[in-house]
Amino acid sequence: MLKIWGRATSSNVQKVTWLAEEIGLPYERIDIGGPFGGNQEPAYRAMNPNGLVPTIQDGDFTLWESNSICRYLANRHSAHVWYPTEFRARADVERWMDWSTSMLGPAAFDGFWGLIRTPQADRKPAAIRASGERTDKALGVLDALLANRPWIAGDHPSLAEITLGIHTYRWRNLPWAQAGHTPAALPNVVRWYEQLAARPAYRKIVMIPIT
Repeated sequence: MLKIWGRATSSNVQKVTWLAEEIGLPYERIDIGGPFGGNQEPAYRAMNPNGLVPTIQDGDFTLWESNSICRYLANRHSAHVWYPTEFRARADVERWMDWSTSMLGPAAFDGFWGLIRTPQADRKPAAIRASGERTDKALGVLDALLANRPWIAGDHPSLAEITLGIHTYRWRNLPWAQAGHTPAALPNVVRWYEQLAARPAYRKIVMIPIT
């Protein structure tokens, strides 16, 4: 059985477990990192020298980096609705996976860290508001795309949803008001998010308390 190392609340771990749920892949998830610790222990660092999560073990094959894991699992289990084989369609999906890592994730980071991981007395509201504004701007790019298609890469959800849907849940549910920020309306992103929220796997894996 596939083993997934990483805590349930990690956004990167959620990518992997959400995909596994969507494609009906049995797995064992092992808590590690964050409050569970263990990710700097020699045994774990032997699997993942970065000491981060997630890491998977699929038989005798070990892999880390969440986007690479998702691509591997989709290929391994012929989940081609999620990861198409036609080269242009695949490039479109991968473009948005990369954009999640290069644009949306960094834009939202200070807001998440400030509102969730920082004691209230130590928060920097201006930095959190700036993060909210950057996140709104980044998601505005996605909103424009979704004005003309139901899902990011076309008519079906794909690995682009897997990577971007995690951040969008946080954008919708972080307590931005505590720092004086009101997220932008972005109606197409909201409609798309509501489609995700209707999926049982998304509700199970992603729609949990943010910690």
